[in-house]
Amino acid sequence: MNRSPLFIGSIKATPLGEVWAAVSERGLVCVEYGVSRAEFESTVRRQTRREVRREPARVEAITRQIKEYLEGRRQTFDLEIDWSLLSSDFQQAALRKVFAIPYGETRTYADIAAQIGHANAPRAVGRANAANPMPLVIPCHRVIGTDGKLHGYGGKGGIKTKARLLKFEKENK
Repeated sequence: MNRSPLFIGSIKATPLGEVWAAVSERGLVCVEYGVSRAEFESTVRRQTRREVRREPARVEAITRQIKEYLEGRRQTFDLEIDWSLLSSDFQQAALRKVFAIPYGETRTYADIAAQIGHANAPRAVGRANAANPMPLVIPCHRVIGTDGKLHGYGGKGGIKTKARLLKFEKENK
């Protein structure tokens, strides 16, 4: 198993608070906002069981793109994601489909389940989204219930943040 360190950096002032990002040598591993450095480092270590080093230069391209997104100047992310650290093939498949949802659009949990060949597993798609380690970049806020309502959001602020992000995208499309 690869035990090379992960590198972290942050964007200080955003509408969501400080946004942290962690990268491996293969790409983005984790994004979290509204938490302290210590909380973020703890989350990354727990999820990956790897050493964490604060090296903002290593994550600058990613933090720049996140900042541009939050300023309404970016609608897609052009960066590598380290999919290998996701917990299962199912989670990886579900989150790859979520990653492909266009800016300002939504899909249902059932849509994603059907797209990955598990039409009877929309709740499992919901669980995969709840464990999404890269909200904003893998836009789980764009996944809604078949009833058209917002159901859950693992990012800080829960459903209020999900609604806020969807509104933000609609206004900036």
